[in-house]
Amino acid sequence: MVTAKPLADTNMLLKCATEQLGCPHFCSQGIKIPVYCFGTQYLIDNSLFGGVSHISDEEQSLLDSLLLAQWEERMWKGHFEYDITASEIKVIRGRRKFLAQLNSDGGIDCLQDPDKHKMCHQKDLPVFDQTKHCEELLFCITNSDKADSELIPSAAVPNGAILIVINVNPIEYGHVFLVPHGFDRLYQVVDARYLEMVVRVAVEINNFSFRVFYNWPRHSHLYFQACYFPDLLPVEHMPVDILFDAGQKGIQISTVIDYPIKTLLFESNCNIRMMVEIVSETTRYLLDKEIPYNLMISDCGKKVFLFLQAQTLSSSCNLSAWECGGYFLFKSRQEFEEVTEAALLKRLSTVSLDDEGFATVKQFCCTMASKIVF
Repeated sequence: MVTAKPLADTNMLLKCATEQLGCPHFCSQGIKIPVYCFGTQYLIDNSLFGGVSHISDEEQSLLDSLLLAQWEERMWKGHFEYDITASEIKVIRGRRKFLAQLNSDGGIDCLQDPDKHKMCHQKDLPVFDQTKHCEELLFCITNSDKADSELIPSAAVPNGAILIVINVNPIEYGHVFLVPHGFDRLYQVVDARYLEMVVRVAVEINNFSFRVFYNWPRHSHLYFQACYFPDLLPVEHMPVDILFDAGQKGIQISTVIDYPIKTLLFESNCNIRMMVEIVSETTRYLLDKEIPYNLMISDCGKKVFLFLQAQTLSSSCNLSAWECGGYFLFKSRQEFEEVTEAALLKRLSTVSLDDEGFATVKQFCCTMASKIVF
C-alpha cells in the first residue's frame, strides 16, 4: 500500500542549494523537497511481485502521478527549451519499424553543454546552476524501513537518494534525469544498489510507457535518464534466443536476434535483486574490457536490455540508448524525410560489437549468472 499526504507548494520547497546539486559532495542543507520513500513490502525475500501489487493496470500509481504532475508543472511554467509535444514522429517504412522524430532543438544532453543550457558540469560532474534554476529538481526517491511506500511532502534530501531532475531538452514526454546523491564509488561502475533503486522506480511507476536509459558515460559521474513512449520501441518487438534460464528462480538471459546491434535481454518476474546483481557484474566486466554499452529498462522493471557497441572510447562513435532501441532524432527535415531503414540498419551495425566479442560477453554472462543464481 502507498500512502501520501497533500503536497505543499513545491515552489516554496525548492530552495536554492549552497553547493552544487548532483555532485557527490552536494550539501543538502536548507533544501526541502518532496521525498518518495520506497517501502519494503514488495521486496520480501528479495522478490519482485509484478510491480505494485494492489494497483491495477488501469490505475495510476502515486509515483507515476507525482512525476508527471511535477514535470507538467515545469512545462507550463516554461522551464523547457521547446515544446516536445509539437515534435513530429513517424514510423520508418521497413520490417523493423524504426521511429524517427523531427526536432530541430532536440537531441542535446543538457548535462554536456554548460554554456548553452541550464545544467552545467564541473570536474566532469553534473551539477545545477543553483543560483537560477532550482526548480529543475522535482523531488527525490529514497529507501525506507517501513512496509509501505509513502510520499513526504517536504523533507531534507537524504544520502543514498536519487534526485529526479528535468531534462530541459527532452526527447519525449516526461524526460528526466535520475542522479545519485550520497552513493559511494559511483564513477562509471553501475553499482548494484543504485541500479536496484532505478529498477524500483520503474516498478513503482507501474506504467508500461515508462522507460529508463543509461548511456556509456562521457563523464566520470554516472546517471540515468527516463521518459515515456506511447508504444513499444523497435527492439522490444524483436524475437529472442534464450541463453540462460534459471527456471523457478525467475531469471532469464536472452540474445535479441535479427537486430543490427548486439543486444542481450535480462528478465525477471520474481527476483529483482538477483537480476540487478547479474546486470551490474556484467557492466563491471564490460568496463574492465573497455566495451561501450547502453542499458534500457522496460516492462515496469522486469526487462533490462544491454546494447553492446564497438570497442572504442570515442564518444563521437557511440549511440544513445534510445537510438540503440530504434528511436532516432533528426534536426533537419530533409534528413527526417529521406531517412530509410537501410541507413539506420547500417548506422546501428557499424557501431555494434563484433561477433567474437559478443560471444565472449555471452559466455561471461552465463558463467557469472550460474554462480549468482545457483
